[in-house]
Amino acid sequence: MKQVISILFGVCLPLAGQAQSDTTAYALPEVTVTDAHRIREVRAVAPVQSLSREELENLHALQLSDAVKHFSGVTVKDYGGVGGLKTVSVRSLGAQHTAIGYDGIAVTDCQTGQIDIGRFSLENVDRVALSNGQDNNIFQPARFFASAGILHIEALAPKFEDGKSTHFHAKVKTGSWGLSNPSFRLEQKLGRKWALAADSEWMSSDGRYPFTLHYGDEDDASSREKRQNTKVQSLRAEAGLYGLFSDREQWRLKAYYYQSSRGLPAVTTYYYNHSNQHLWDKNVFVQSNYRKEFNRRFALRLAGKWNWSYQRYLDPDYKGSTGQTENNYYQQEYYLSASALWRALDNLSFSLATDGSVNRMNADLRDFAKPVRYSWLTALAGKYVTSWMTLSASVLATWVHEDVERGSSAGMHRKLSPYIGVSFKPFAAEEFHVRFFYKDIFRLPSFNDLYYGQTGNINLKPENARQLNVGITYTKQICDFIPYLTLTADAYVNRVTDKIVAIPTKNLFVWSMVNLGKVDIKGVDVTGSLGIRLHEGYSLNLSGNYTYQRALDVTNPDPSTTEGKTYKHQIAYTPRVSGSGQAVLEMPWADLSYAVLFSGKRYMLGQNIAENRLPGYTDHSVSARREFRLRDVSASVAVEVLNVANKNYEIVKNFPMPGRSFRVTVGINY
Repeated sequence: MKQVISILFGVCLPLAGQAQSDTTAYALPEVTVTDAHRIREVRAVAPVQSLSREELENLHALQLSDAVKHFSGVTVKDYGGVGGLKTVSVRSLGAQHTAIGYDGIAVTDCQTGQIDIGRFSLENVDRVALSNGQDNNIFQPARFFASAGILHIEALAPKFEDGKSTHFHAKVKTGSWGLSNPSFRLEQKLGRKWALAADSEWMSSDGRYPFTLHYGDEDDASSREKRQNTKVQSLRAEAGLYGLFSDREQWRLKAYYYQSSRGLPAVTTYYYNHSNQHLWDKNVFVQSNYRKEFNRRFALRLAGKWNWSYQRYLDPDYKGSTGQTENNYYQQEYYLSASALWRALDNLSFSLATDGSVNRMNADLRDFAKPVRYSWLTALAGKYVTSWMTLSASVLATWVHEDVERGSSAGMHRKLSPYIGVSFKPFAAEEFHVRFFYKDIFRLPSFNDLYYGQTGNINLKPENARQLNVGITYTKQICDFIPYLTLTADAYVNRVTDKIVAIPTKNLFVWSMVNLGKVDIKGVDVTGSLGIRLHEGYSLNLSGNYTYQRALDVTNPDPSTTEGKTYKHQIAYTPRVSGSGQAVLEMPWADLSYAVLFSGKRYMLGQNIAENRLPGYTDHSVSARREFRLRDVSASVAVEVLNVANKNYEIVKNFPMPGRSFRVTVGINY
């Protein structure tokens, strides 16, 4: 243990933030990029969507999950309220196929294989980007080659101008249902090459929002109720040490702490709405990343992370002999990564990345296996760029071995995963591109899939996904009145085999995880943005996206089997159509914004019958924001009205979303 920690801090202490590079260059220094026409997204081989800090401020988003809902092709499973579990699935592949990157290093959870993105605030986030298939930057850790989609979260880094050496930001949000959300951030310059940043945030809400409970077919068969057991409190604290030794050498070290306490509300039913279940979470990690460009041809990146997480679940109303259920889960991870970039020619680059990690899990369950997973990933990638074409290809080698303290283990997994993508620019004078990519990737069974009580199955194979995408992109500055127009359209086919599903064995109360499912996914993603310069100091920015997904269960056509009843039915909680839109009016005295989310009907189970249907919904929000400046101090005030139509729609069956609410934010920057 001590040796691993010594290697982690001795070899990989420094960290430089992962800068998203253009397709034609790999710029190591951190810079502020103004990309009004989204050139990087348009030139990308695989679809990329991003939201800058300014765009996030106009999205009426309290948590990361609120912002991610505005990306096309994304399904966020939201159990309602501030403290509800929120997971993200890209193009119906499942949350386990989506990697979450925080400042260039992946966030992991071997217990469930999916990350609750509801825990991420937006107060210290500079940019959020979603890549389908594969990130267009080949100079990155091997872990980011090992997923079907990547959600990158880039935290704020200190930036000092005009001789200033100290920045201070404070903000307070308050609103409906007891919301209290103060935060602060301090940035301090330490000489020419060093900077320190620290920020913290507290969030508390009782979450007892009203909703309409329907319990009959008649229109008047309903009552007004309030959500119960919804109180949530969370604390996040981070500190970062930044070193900018030169334009070619950077360093970053970050320490992170998060804890939350939240009630788990029950499903909303007419006869029973009581719940005392509670969940406590704690997470601590220290991560580090170092990047250096030795010369024009060669660059190196080293990274490391130590992660510890704890979860306690309590159900005091359990009817068994113990009178309650209380479980405690612990996870630890040790992670090291090394990546090298070689520019063989001015337009030809190669990268080699290798990652090693150790994941341990313990729980106070009876006869728990206490698994340990040893993973080794190696990715070889290349990129060729000309004025009219970008070609990118990679192959990922995965080696995973597991040991357990009790019982049998899942043993060893080995696999090679290829990727190829290409983008063409047929017209020299126009930013019009045609792109294509193919990727064969998989996801390993989680520890719960393999070892959890009677449901676990150590013989599970990895779940395989094949992705195929064809798209077009276009951007243009039309005139002074319309400074930019950007459009993208992508059609895709995803095939999932050996899908891990739970099926009943002896009876409905004893289930087992098996490789049984097959899913055939076809879809179209369309995005667009338009800027209009109305008058001097007045501008209107419009953006939106639309998604069509036909995600069908094609496991077994035999109607006499359980699987046959869902054959060629839309998979659960996946709407055929969904999308979002946004309008921001910028004026000298205030900014006004409007955002809408919409979703078509969905089904709560794989069998598409009327009893399982969830109706579609729309969610409208508006806000006004004003900024004041007095010498070196600026202040801002924002007022938001969320879900203006006051609809208690459901994303997950019997978990109603909040109706109309209000939020006020006051901030001070120095």
